[in-house]
Amino acid sequence: MARFLFVIPFVLLVSAASAQSGRPDPGCARDVSRHCRSVMNDGDMAVLACLKQNRARLSRACEKVLTEHGQ
Repeated sequence: MARFLFVIPFVLLVSAASAQSGRPDPGCARDVSRHCRSVMNDGDMAVLACLKQNRARLSRACEKVLTEHGQ
């Protein structure tokens, strides 16, 4: 459960840092802004639930991040 709480902030931080460096987005930031914008301020668990709910529409990179973190 504790690992669960670190997944989304980590993904968002890595994605933000990557976006600033000009490299392609390796995580879920783009998917969160596309599919889960309405729950972004509701906490990590709400964002994760939203990503899971929209799993079929996620990018391959985001799907890979979720899978690698046991989601």
